[in-house]
Amino acid sequence: MPDKIDIKNYSLDELEKLLAGRGKERFRATQIFKWLYQRDAVSFGDMTNLSRELRQELDETAFVSNLTPSAVEVGNDGTRKYLFDLGDGNAVESVLIPDEGRNTLCISSQAGCAMACKFCLTGTFKLTRNLTTAEIVNQVCAVRRDAEIRNIVFMGMGEPLHNLDNVIRAVRILVDGNGLQFSNRRVTVSTCGLVPEMAVLGREVIVNLAVSLNATTDAQRDQLMPINRRYPLADLMQACREFPLPSRRKITFEYVMIGGLNDTLEDARRLLRLIADIPHKVNLIPFNEHEGCAFTTPTRAAIDAFHRYLIDRNVTVITRESRGGDISAACGQLRGKLNGV
Repeated sequence: MPDKIDIKNYSLDELEKLLAGRGKERFRATQIFKWLYQRDAVSFGDMTNLSRELRQELDETAFVSNLTPSAVEVGNDGTRKYLFDLGDGNAVESVLIPDEGRNTLCISSQAGCAMACKFCLTGTFKLTRNLTTAEIVNQVCAVRRDAEIRNIVFMGMGEPLHNLDNVIRAVRILVDGNGLQFSNRRVTVSTCGLVPEMAVLGREVIVNLAVSLNATTDAQRDQLMPINRRYPLADLMQACREFPLPSRRKITFEYVMIGGLNDTLEDARRLLRLIADIPHKVNLIPFNEHEGCAFTTPTRAAIDAFHRYLIDRNVTVITRESRGGDISAACGQLRGKLNGV
């Protein structure tokens, strides 16, 4: 539909301005938003509290986009992986991680990824394109039809801050009281460390921040994450210090533990020194092995010792148990294609 606009690419403020520019009352935008995100309308014809004339006008100039899964795989632990065909030869995956009373949905922001982190399967497929705002929020709309969602994490395919404008707009729709109505406490945006974009994100929206750290020296991080050559650890840590956190919020530092590379007690000591003056919590993520990557999962003894070192020094730390590994839905395994599809 090249001549029509996708109405889901607009935040509420933007939609109000769009309608005002066409001589329509601004409150119509709120009505449309509620239909889209609270009643899951898939056409303007569904919006019965709009006049017939307005519905017809909208139908002539805009459309309501929608995503439905091309395939769904369910892991042994209940993790559900959804494949979404974007209609242009690209596909992305979202992962629903079940937990009693607080299911978490991990959503994608790009088809592929340009960051080329050495431990991540998604990065081996390179970046094809950014997702639109609509394609981001439609992952949530689609999965919500299948299951209740409590938390949203931008930790799927792609680097969210490499698609900053669309991610910010999607966050605004997610937390809008007339939109998808998620608390900003339950929306987390992850980054591998795009320093200037971190500052913009913090200015534009209130959201939880997760930083994919994964190393405690520049030499280590250069080896694992090419972005570190542009924004080394000193710059990244300063950006974390300056990130505007609401009261009692903390930055989550994601640390993928790789056997024999970054899993020693000396790494744990350096990690603590790096984050000591930043409100923090730590997620330890044992590396998920995948074909074509020589890295290995650390031993349970190394994981436990690292975890205990941080706990003993009053760090809030969680060792994340791998979820969905049997369906390639674990951290770093998303690839935009389901097994056998």
